Amino acid sequence: MPPLFSLMMCRPQLFRLPAMLRGLVLAVTVLTIWTTALVQAQTARVLLADGFDYPVGKPDASGYRKARGYVPNGHLGEDWNGTGGGDSDFGDPIYSIARGVVILSENVRVGWGNCIIVRHAYRDTDGVIKMVDSLYAHLNERKAKVGDIVDRGTLVGTMGSNFGQYPVHLHFEIRKNLQIGMNRGKFARDNSNYYNPTPFIQAHRTASSDFVKVDIPLKGFAPYGQDIAASAAPKIKPSVTGFRIPVYRGSSGTTGSKGTKDDAVSKIKAATDARGTTPATAPAETGDFWSRLKSKLKGGQVVQPDDKKK
Repeated sequence: MPPLFSLMMCRPQLFRLPAMLRGLVLAVTVLTIWTTALVQAQTARVLLADGFDYPVGKPDASGYRKARGYVPNGHLGEDWNGTGGGDSDFGDPIYSIARGVVILSENVRVGWGNCIIVRHAYRDTDGVIKMVDSLYAHLNERKAKVGDIVDRGTLVGTMGSNFGQYPVHLHFEIRKNLQIGMNRGKFARDNSNYYNPTPFIQAHRTASSDFVKVDIPLKGFAPYGQDIAASAAPKIKPSVTGFRIPVYRGSSGTTGSKGTKDDAVSKIKAATDARGTTPATAPAETGDFWSRLKSKLKGGQVVQPDDKKK
C-alpha cells in the first residue's frame, strides 16, 4: 500500500495521538515518500542487453570505416566515417549499440559538443552481469533524452562535426568505469577504465538476456568540470554491477551461466566465422578524413582539446 494512502487511511487514529508523536509519524511518512521517489528517479529498471552492434551502419557498420582507432593513453575511442568521402556522412543516423538507458544527453560544448551516454547491463561470457557506458560525441542532433529506455539499434543522434570544429565523424567510446561521465581527465587513460570498442562489440554480438531486469543507476558521475567527490550521485553498488543468476535451460540450448575461457573464445570464433570477416578490425590512420583534419589544423580552425575539455 502506498505510504500516502496509508497515511490517509489512518488519519482518524493519527489525530488521537499526542501532538509530538503525531508530528513524528507525519515526518517519517513524508520522508519515506520522498526517499522512495528519489530512488525511483535515480534508477531505471531495464532488461539485460541481448547483444551489441556497431553504432553506425547497423548492425555491421556497413558503409562506414574507422578513421581512427582506440589507443590507450592516447585516443580513448574510435572515430567513424562514412565511406562516401568528404562530409557526405553529415546527419547520418547514430544508433545505440545495445539495450540500455540514456544517462546523459547534453551539449557539453568545448571539444565534445552534443553527447549521448547510454548505460547497458549485460551478462558477460563468464555469466556475471556487468555494466558499461557507451558514448556518442560530436553529434549534430541528439535524438534521446535522459531516462529514455533504448534498444539495440535505436536512433540516438545524427553524425556531426561539433558545430564545424572537426571534419564530420562520430567519436565513440565504451567505458568500463561508470564514474567517468564527462570528467575523462580525472581518470587513468588506459584499459583499466576503457574497452577497445571494436573487439568488445565483436566479443559480445550476442548475449543472454534471460528476461532479467536490473536497476540501472541514472547517475554515478559528477557533472562536467566538477570534482567527483563533490557529486551527490549515489555510488554504484557491487550487488548491481556484478552478480550471478542461473541461466534458464530451455529448448534454445542455453547451457547455463557458468563457462570457461575456452568456451567464450569458441563462441566468439564461431560468431565471427558465421558472419565472415568482421568490419573495421584495425584503424585506418590515413585517408580523406585525416587530410581534411590536417588542413583544418594548419589553418588554425581546430582548437585541440586538452584532458579537461575532452
